[in-house]
Amino acid sequence: MGSTPAHTNEGPGRRDLIKRSAAIGLISVPTMGFLSACASSSGDGNGKVEKGTKTEKNPLAVNEGAPLDFVLFDGGFGQQYAKDAVKIYETNYPKAKVKFTPTQKITTTLQPRFNGGNPPDLIDNSGAEQMDMGVLVGQKQLADLTPLLDAPSIDDPKKTVRDTLRPGIVEMGQFDGQPCWILNYAYTVYGVWYSQKLLDSLDAKYPQTWDEMIAVCEKAKKKGIAAWTYAGKHPYYVPFSLYPMIAKVGGREVLDAIDNLEPKAWEHSAVKACFEAYYELVRKGYILKGTPGLDHIQSQTAWTEGKALFIPNGSWVENEAAKTMPADFGLAVSGPTGLDASDKMPFGTIWAAGGEPFIVPAKAANPAGGMEQLRIMLSEASSKNFTQSVKSLTALNGGTDGIELSPGLKSGVAALEKAGQNVVNPRLQDWYVALQKEKIGVAGIGELMAGRATPAETIKKIQKYADEAAQDSSIKHYKHQ
Repeated sequence: MGSTPAHTNEGPGRRDLIKRSAAIGLISVPTMGFLSACASSSGDGNGKVEKGTKTEKNPLAVNEGAPLDFVLFDGGFGQQYAKDAVKIYETNYPKAKVKFTPTQKITTTLQPRFNGGNPPDLIDNSGAEQMDMGVLVGQKQLADLTPLLDAPSIDDPKKTVRDTLRPGIVEMGQFDGQPCWILNYAYTVYGVWYSQKLLDSLDAKYPQTWDEMIAVCEKAKKKGIAAWTYAGKHPYYVPFSLYPMIAKVGGREVLDAIDNLEPKAWEHSAVKACFEAYYELVRKGYILKGTPGLDHIQSQTAWTEGKALFIPNGSWVENEAAKTMPADFGLAVSGPTGLDASDKMPFGTIWAAGGEPFIVPAKAANPAGGMEQLRIMLSEASSKNFTQSVKSLTALNGGTDGIELSPGLKSGVAALEKAGQNVVNPRLQDWYVALQKEKIGVAGIGELMAGRATPAETIKKIQKYADEAAQDSSIKHYKHQ
């Protein structure tokens, strides 16, 4: 499922949802040694190789004889997709020697190298030892990937790499401005997941309005089926469907205001309406009994066993719940149900975002080579290879034609096509980990969904948490540009 072992074993910090997005667990636990190492790097980065000749086939002016140093996180996605892409690089640049190093110890392996000023040329910065992105960006340790984004794509030179990427990929790599420091290679679809077979057995269609949702919930209840369950012990899963619903109802600017920690952002009428809607599920008994005490695996198991119809989740659920999911389950995902025709965004609006972050260090000897390796990975051939082998979409907007997709992937692709440009990507998960996960998620939404707090009480509490974060000078603050 995820790309990190920590994703599969619950425990403190199991799933840092801020760094996760897609079938990818990106758990950030940098050591203080690394933080100080970045800040006090003694290397001067003067060991850079000379640029090559820029040509139509070599738009990044890669030095064709220069070595390439590539460090890959060896997690749930394995090594083969990267090895295959390296072979293409070696074919295109036969004089270049590629050093390929797979490891699960990203920080342990790379801290001394960053400290010494001789980092690799390309890094898959993922896993339980993921280096802190905010620190890397803040200490100017990363190269701006704009040359890669503006380079012609492998498959269609008339299109830039930027033009071929899925919505939100470039934005996720940005921090306070236009430069893009990170390229998230995998792509996760978040939303409401369900069994098409079970929905069909109720003679129902996925509800588009909240009145339709309540009607479907009532049908399920009469059949002895709970309409909803969720990871009660980790209620920060609920936003996977709740946040895009808020955007659908009030417009994406509501989520932007929340991300920006603006005063009274949580008091917006769209937030109130969506909290009231979810609280209605609680009040009317449409949540699987005992859900607040279930973890992610227990809630997913109950769901795959047909005890509940809907669950908020990400596309990794197809792999994570595979052991208990019947072959005829009919796994499907949809964007959130809205309120009514007055919603600001159309039905199909969905949350989707990138994960598995690749970076090129600023002091890399061969940054052009690192970016060229990424350009190769963003080709249709490499993208298809990844999707077929690990059951995950990539950042390439397409790359699935002609390959057989699993049910969840097929539904995810259809959901993205339906959404079009109506894809949202809340940044609280990237910018403010503790606020989103423990305060908004557990102390706020968790209490609401357990029926222990009203929407009004929850909104007041969450706004207080957001205001405290906004006023905390020890936290680096980000804003949508």
